[in-house]
Amino acid sequence: MALISLEDLDGLDDEQLDDDVTDNPEPMDEDESERLMSHWQAVASTHQVSVPQEMRGPIQEMTRNSQQREPLPFTPISSHEKMGEVQYEERLYPAGHWACVTRGDDLYEQSISMAFMKLMRFICKENSAGRYLGMTVPVISYIRMAKDGKTFEKDVETAFFLPAALQHSPPQSCDPDISIVYRQSIRVVTRPFFGTTTEETVGRQILLLWEILGATDELHSDRYAVAVYENPGVPRRRNELWFIRRDV
Repeated sequence: MALISLEDLDGLDDEQLDDDVTDNPEPMDEDESERLMSHWQAVASTHQVSVPQEMRGPIQEMTRNSQQREPLPFTPISSHEKMGEVQYEERLYPAGHWACVTRGDDLYEQSISMAFMKLMRFICKENSAGRYLGMTVPVISYIRMAKDGKTFEKDVETAFFLPAALQHSPPQSCDPDISIVYRQSIRVVTRPFFGTTTEETVGRQILLLWEILGATDELHSDRYAVAVYENPGVPRRRNELWFIRRDV
């Protein structure tokens, strides 16, 4: 089974967890901790994923800080609509430091879940600063197409842009699988989609965006990115597919 990912980490509602659990920086008592873990086990079971007990601490920490995520900054370039509906947008994302993990599990869904488990631990004190770092959204998964042009290669990189306060002196990870990488700015053509992010659903979105754009050599056709914003409790959670321009 895959492990739980970012999509399972937004805050609980009042019936699931008292307000003081997310607002109180002190450790949760045993009852609160069990309720939180039971909630995430229930969420995970609907996605056929598993939450190991050692993730109890990171999940608590990220739940307490779920309202403090920074948006990944970007500069809008253009927006293209049809009958009042946005078909796609073009954006420029800045250069900066990213925390990155590459996994090559059997399924795309497993790779992104396993990778984000590692990123969670990095965010929650398994870093050279020894403290909670905060994070930005969306979390990005970079995929490459296999030679057949239809299926994904096994290796998937999952990454998040370090918060602004950490960009000038980024902390290092205690996990050698996590790399802190400085990347140049990236220009993308992006289209939103809603629901789950699997190889099947992402593959359909790739075909759809190519149909909208038509053939062009200005965009990479062998690599794409998927941006995830929301948790799976949202019935039609927001994601984006990114086509990457060859030139900024």
